[in-house]
Amino acid sequence: MMTANKNSNWWNKTVKAVLATGLTVSLAACGQAPEAAKPAQPSQQATTQPAPAKETKQPEQVLRLNNFTEPLSLHPGMITDVWSSNVIFQTFEGLTRIDKDGVPQPAIAQEIKASDDLLTYTFTLRDNAKWSNGDPVTAHDFENAWKWVLDAKNGSEYAYQLFYVKNAEAAFSGKAKPEEIGVKATDDKTLVVQLENPTPFFLELTAFYSYFPVNTKVAKEHPDWAKDAGPNYTSNGPFKLTSWDHKNKLVLEKNENYWDAGTVKLTKIEMNIINDANTELSMLENGDLDWAGAPTGNLPLDAMQTLKEKGLLEITPKAGTYWYEFNTQQKPFNNKKIRQAFALAISRQDIVDNVTQGGELVATAVVPPTMFAENTQGLFKDNDVEKAKQLLAEGMKEEGYASADKLPPITLSYNTEEAQTKIAQAVQDMWQKNLGVQVKLENQEWNVYYENVKNGKFQVARMGWTGDFNDPINFLEIFRTKEGNNHTGWESKAYAELLAKSSKEKDAAKRKAILQDAEKLLVDEMPVIPFYFKSTVYAKNPNLKDVVISGLGNAQYKWAYFE
Repeated sequence: MMTANKNSNWWNKTVKAVLATGLTVSLAACGQAPEAAKPAQPSQQATTQPAPAKETKQPEQVLRLNNFTEPLSLHPGMITDVWSSNVIFQTFEGLTRIDKDGVPQPAIAQEIKASDDLLTYTFTLRDNAKWSNGDPVTAHDFENAWKWVLDAKNGSEYAYQLFYVKNAEAAFSGKAKPEEIGVKATDDKTLVVQLENPTPFFLELTAFYSYFPVNTKVAKEHPDWAKDAGPNYTSNGPFKLTSWDHKNKLVLEKNENYWDAGTVKLTKIEMNIINDANTELSMLENGDLDWAGAPTGNLPLDAMQTLKEKGLLEITPKAGTYWYEFNTQQKPFNNKKIRQAFALAISRQDIVDNVTQGGELVATAVVPPTMFAENTQGLFKDNDVEKAKQLLAEGMKEEGYASADKLPPITLSYNTEEAQTKIAQAVQDMWQKNLGVQVKLENQEWNVYYENVKNGKFQVARMGWTGDFNDPINFLEIFRTKEGNNHTGWESKAYAELLAKSSKEKDAAKRKAILQDAEKLLVDEMPVIPFYFKSTVYAKNPNLKDVVISGLGNAQYKWAYFE
């Protein structure tokens, strides 16, 4: 266990009352700051010199976190997971940045102009925008980075996030040349972007990591620049990566070349990689960490109820949905009725009440209610066991099975983590009890697990989605084709046509109705089983201020400090 630094005394001074309750694992999300030193009292004896004033020690501005899992990549064009993005959002910056109020603001772009038809954006970059090695950030760095993502041979799973740019999708599929993509650096400081259709959330997209720049010079001379820390890892955000001890720890330090470095108070961020929630919580308790839980991990489920009763949890809604994915290319889940049966045979209410316990809302739809308010009611009935049995029987007959007990055992896969294990065990019990099927559980470390999911080596796999920007298209477009982040193998021409129609609809109410029709089609086909709408649950050192957690669940440490 790491040695506590001088920020760590907060624990002993703020939660003795909680420790006295006998909690095995305990923490505090709030408490009193350490009592200020009392002024020295004058001596009763006469003195010729006044007592010297005591020097007030300033808190060390070093933030210690647990990133939970080794990042899959630290190249902004290759990222899809929260553990990688938690690093990238600190080390890189786009044309815009989401501010403390959730609104996109100019970042590397100092000035943004949009045409009246909202089809052309002109971004003027800051004169003092620099890379961590001192190179100037140029418009060419943005143009080249975007085109790199849109080059299919590079394997960016998030390439579709740039399909709002004119000819981007055509170039990705080989139907247009790279020079036809609607992004052009007209000089070092000017980037002109043309869009396929008016996109009201485009300035939110430019704050997302798929739109981040890459140092063109470094990437050309060192193609593997993003695989390790060192002089070739250049970034343009508030912090820079100075150490990456793989599967153990990452260290970020303040980037003195960042254009807004004067705002950044933290001098260092230490990100441990510990894949165990109980250890993480114990380290918070011992003063060896300043944060536990979201956005990169979960608090121990066994401690949740007691911690909730003691008021020690921070819980906020998040625009995310937890789901299981079917491999629709393999039997028996190539059959829609069988997929529907497995979805209806789950009691989501039991799971959120007795397993996760983090204030989640039952989800019987895919898009969170932060985007479709109607989805608090959902699109189907939770725990509809009788209908599930009926659908299973019909689907089994269609596939040539005599009865459910003739179905080969189903393998449910998930990544190694306490919360995932307990949810999977609950689902295993429900499916065996309600449907009479045998379910085998299989867990793997995240990197191995996700590689198998991407390659279709699963039957049912735990996954989910947290919004990248606050619009329902971000959830629905995942399933537009079999490519990218759609691991299910399911696609529908009618579904894709609805999404295409929505992109051309300028009336907001009509666009929403089209997207809701698309969601109804998706949920009826059931390539994924929605479980619950996520929440952000964490606890922290109360002396840590101004960590900004967005409604999408991302953390920003640009403004954070210890008092």
